[in-house]
Amino acid sequence: MPTLLLVRHGQSLWNLENRFTGWWDVDLSPTGEQEARQAGRLLANEGLLPDVAFTSLLTRAIRTLNIVQEETKRLWIPVQRHWRLNERHYGGLTGLDKAETRDKYGDEQFKLWRRSYDVPPPPMPVGGPYDLSGDPRYLPGVVPATECLADVVVRMVPYWYDSIAPALLGGKVVLVAAHGNSLRALIKHLDQMGGDEIAKLEIPTGVPIVYDLDEDLRPLQAGGRWLGDPEAIAAAAEAVRLQGQHK
Repeated sequence: MPTLLLVRHGQSLWNLENRFTGWWDVDLSPTGEQEARQAGRLLANEGLLPDVAFTSLLTRAIRTLNIVQEETKRLWIPVQRHWRLNERHYGGLTGLDKAETRDKYGDEQFKLWRRSYDVPPPPMPVGGPYDLSGDPRYLPGVVPATECLADVVVRMVPYWYDSIAPALLGGKVVLVAAHGNSLRALIKHLDQMGGDEIAKLEIPTGVPIVYDLDEDLRPLQAGGRWLGDPEAIAAAAEAVRLQGQHK
């Protein structure tokens, strides 16, 4: 039975500061490191040991994967890194404080930019402080100016078919350590969710999600199994939903 393990990276420094991050490369916070370690321990305790792993080109996901590999004693497994698993690009919102953005543009516009399925934020200004068009990890033309979740689905699904699905069909236990929106895109594809439905899904940092799949890679349980204390997971998901509100 194919097994797919999903982990959103642990809390990043910009998660801590409540800033839009997207493709900008920031590290884990100390709490994020602890979350990644706990995710690895939960997987190890369940005997869910990955044979191969996939992650993005962003430090917070890569370091989360490394820590999970340490905790599962799987540092030796092959790892593929690809920009198609990067977080959604937040365009001109990158680096902005979420609460200040909400105050400036209002609740309705803030929610559209943050959680609608097909409304992208304003594009990244060319030559701005967070412009990644010259970043050496990306080929010319790869870095988008902005993305909505629908755009992430479009870029992620080919990678699923080309790389992740073949590993699962080959009998591997597959771990994907990625980001809130790239994982939401993958879950939308797996569970065949509508745009409105996936827009409401909140994925907390550092919570492992286990998908047991049939021979056609269809989930045996919609939404998978979330490992950890259910009350703590629900509270963490609600905290993600409330990002942008003043504390």
